[in-house]
Amino acid sequence: MEGASLKDRPDLTFDNQQREQQFCLFFRGLPQKPENCIRLFERSTGDYYSIHGEDALYIAQNFYKTSSVIKYLGGDVKKGIPSCTLSRLAAESFLRDALLNRQMKVEIWGGEPRKNVWKVIKRASPGNLQEFEDLLFNNAEISASPIVLGVKLGTKDGQKIVGVAFADASIRELGVSEFMDNELYSNFESMIIQLGVKECVIPTSETDYELSKIKGVLNKCGVVITEQKKMDFSNKDIEQDLNRLLANGISVTTLRMLYKIDLCTSGIVIFVLILLVYDQSAEFDLKNALGACAAIIKYLSLLTDESNFGHYILRHHDLSQYMKLDTSAVRALNLMPSPQDGSNKTMSLFGLLNKCKTAQGARLMCQWLKQPLMDIKEIEQRQTLVEIFVEDMELRHLLREEAIKSMPDLHRLAKRFQRGVASLQDVVRVYQVITKLPVLISVLENNCSMNDEHRELLELIYIVKFKEFMEQLDKLKEMVETTIDLEAVENHHYIIKPEFDSELQEIHTARKLHFEKSTVHGYCFRLTRNDAGCIRGNSRYIELATQRTGVFFTTTKLKELSQNFSEFSDEYEKKQSSLVKEVIAIAATYCPVLETLNGLLAHLDVLLSFAHVSINAPTPYVRPKISEKGSGHVLLKGARHPCLEVQTDVSFIPNDVELIQNKSEFLIITGPNMGGKSTYIRQIGVIALMAQAGCFVPCSDATLCIFDCILARVGAGDSQLKGISTFMAEMLETATILKTATAYSLIIIDELGRGTSTYDGFGLAWSISEYIAKQIRCFSLFATHFHELTALADEISYVRNLHVTAEIGTNSEGGRDITLLYRVNEGVCDESFGIHVAELANFPETVVKLARWKANELEDFSTNQNCMEIDNKNVPSQPLTSKTKSTHTEIEHGNAVISNFLREVADSVDIDDITNSHSTKYDTMLEKLRGISEKYSIQIETSPWCQEVITGF
Repeated sequence: MEGASLKDRPDLTFDNQQREQQFCLFFRGLPQKPENCIRLFERSTGDYYSIHGEDALYIAQNFYKTSSVIKYLGGDVKKGIPSCTLSRLAAESFLRDALLNRQMKVEIWGGEPRKNVWKVIKRASPGNLQEFEDLLFNNAEISASPIVLGVKLGTKDGQKIVGVAFADASIRELGVSEFMDNELYSNFESMIIQLGVKECVIPTSETDYELSKIKGVLNKCGVVITEQKKMDFSNKDIEQDLNRLLANGISVTTLRMLYKIDLCTSGIVIFVLILLVYDQSAEFDLKNALGACAAIIKYLSLLTDESNFGHYILRHHDLSQYMKLDTSAVRALNLMPSPQDGSNKTMSLFGLLNKCKTAQGARLMCQWLKQPLMDIKEIEQRQTLVEIFVEDMELRHLLREEAIKSMPDLHRLAKRFQRGVASLQDVVRVYQVITKLPVLISVLENNCSMNDEHRELLELIYIVKFKEFMEQLDKLKEMVETTIDLEAVENHHYIIKPEFDSELQEIHTARKLHFEKSTVHGYCFRLTRNDAGCIRGNSRYIELATQRTGVFFTTTKLKELSQNFSEFSDEYEKKQSSLVKEVIAIAATYCPVLETLNGLLAHLDVLLSFAHVSINAPTPYVRPKISEKGSGHVLLKGARHPCLEVQTDVSFIPNDVELIQNKSEFLIITGPNMGGKSTYIRQIGVIALMAQAGCFVPCSDATLCIFDCILARVGAGDSQLKGISTFMAEMLETATILKTATAYSLIIIDELGRGTSTYDGFGLAWSISEYIAKQIRCFSLFATHFHELTALADEISYVRNLHVTAEIGTNSEGGRDITLLYRVNEGVCDESFGIHVAELANFPETVVKLARWKANELEDFSTNQNCMEIDNKNVPSQPLTSKTKSTHTEIEHGNAVISNFLREVADSVDIDDITNSHSTKYDTMLEKLRGISEKYSIQIETSPWCQEVITGF
């Protein structure tokens, strides 16, 4: 791999041992770096980078996958500093992975290596990518915005108040929110999920118990934590700072009396802050949120870049506008891609639905899935637009493949103009978007088969607005056509038109050449290597170089012309530079229009993607009927899991769902392992989320109500929280459910109580189920192996039992076989079929028999214990279950015989004797085993329980 060797690196091989020792001394004296941070040292003006110490070992292990790249500076393996290098391209690849996937922080050190003078020249973290934007945003590689959030805690009337501020520096947006929370900070967790936060800034504190809880939530959500001084969270100067950053300068007094107006243009909610009469009854004054905002401004150094002034937008984020999701629900519903998915994008809901043609569309899709709507009118409007694109295949195809395909990310382009780093090429890219608008409008307008209602909606949401944008950008289009040489653009040359200026015209005329262009030699001739012999030895021709593509040569006259051309080109660049700056400056004034247009394009792209996936699914999705929160039921016919049904070699079995108030509010699902219980309950959550995001759903018919949150306790994987056991993590997730859920929530629980003893687990499962069913009264689904839990349906009329079906048969060898049908039916399944599944997994026959024997023994013991608890009588002379004919006494006696037999066999067996069947010891061992068998043969033959074990029941 390029950059893997330290050879030919003059800055690292060092002129002498003294310089090497000096660098080692400097490196060992560096201050401790932030947690999860890696340092790169820029060498040869960025041609490559060196990495040292633990960072070098990390690079070797995780990037190069070999330790052979390591060299030790200043000594041997024990005393030297491990070091390696990254080429420029390799460094770019590593930085993308570190910042976007591994949630790491990065420091780039630069300076004068030969003088051993170093300083930090760039910093980046998952929420602060400003100094690496040009690198990271190339080729639309980022599907989610780099959100950094600050949090400041407070109290009011004994209630916990959480004030947050968040920023997306890539699109120059600030946001604030302040809300009450419980002791588990579940609302804060929902905020983290809704915004897709990558990094959180919190006050430094080692003793604040509440901040330690906040850290726990952030760790659970996989958010990078950055600690800042407490003084950075002071809102003393926040009014002045915001007035400098925000467009039209809005004061804090206005902010504290804010009122949000949802313009809902282009699907991006834009909040306008307007001055109202001060309301003394206002719940919050945003004091904590403004303190968090001050910390974010400080952390991102927004005030040190004058290009930020007057270009930031401030908005208020209201938790109640969107469905709340916790981390467990996001994981349970496979909402976003995970490293385990590999290259299979359809394993996550985002990967399945994201067929967007633009980068801005993909980012908005990510935002919509994390922020399902609560407003039924907005949901239905999105669904109607999806319906239009589903029904009109030609419209959908023309919009996706001709109108919006290859549209650039106008947010990123606007940022380049605002930062003063835009070029003529960026102006041309904007121009190309403007020229596509008439095509886009024409496609939307010219559809005769559409009904009036649909036509009016397209007119309202898209056509009128695109026409307004086209009118607003018409002057920009005219300027580009007047000033920029669009013919040269076809050859990837971005210059001012020669006709625009007489001096440029004169230079342009003088520099016309039509020859081979070499990046090294300028204009010249080229022959193939086979034909090059005809010029060798001829003084008229000057051979320049021989390459794989041929032999480059020139003449004295052409060399002179090429040099003149280069000089004229340099002069042309100088002459046009002032004009270029003026053109770019004019284009920059259109940034607000471009950003709003960008949002509308993203909105269209996402809904087209919803429609594309809905119609191209193995079985097309349907439009769900939605009822208001607190009313209606969940009735799904032929419901499917959208991600599983598209997997290779999967024939998905659809199932119906009925969640009806006062009839079937709480569903308990039992059945065999691998029978589909988990899939059944998860797909209901996925369908509810898709519906409230505005998408069609994988059913043959669907009616849903609006849920205020989806809460889940699914899976028994290890917790991300350090030092927390699986069972403790399960209990914390369940506590969040009980604290957060309302009557309008959807709860999904899978196998609660498996992390402790059977009795404790069942007791917890029962009490939690009863509390949810009686106290919370929301729609809930509970998949369990505790069959005793189904008795809850006898106590509560609206608890309903379901089970996934399986058929038990006989295989070709006479053993029992299990066929999983993946159908969900009414009633209770009285067996978990765990041992049958073990048989399917090809467990050894002896292990399966022993497992079945032990399971029946435990069931017998449990039944007997229950009998004693009920009537204080033990009647072992009768069979205890229908699965064995032996009495309790016979079982005890048989177990004693088996134990004694196995103990004597174990004492007689030697591993060496078993593995060497030709030894004398082997024969002796066999004789001993025969003797033991004869000794116990009568006891085994006369014991009913021993005979049952031998025959496998």
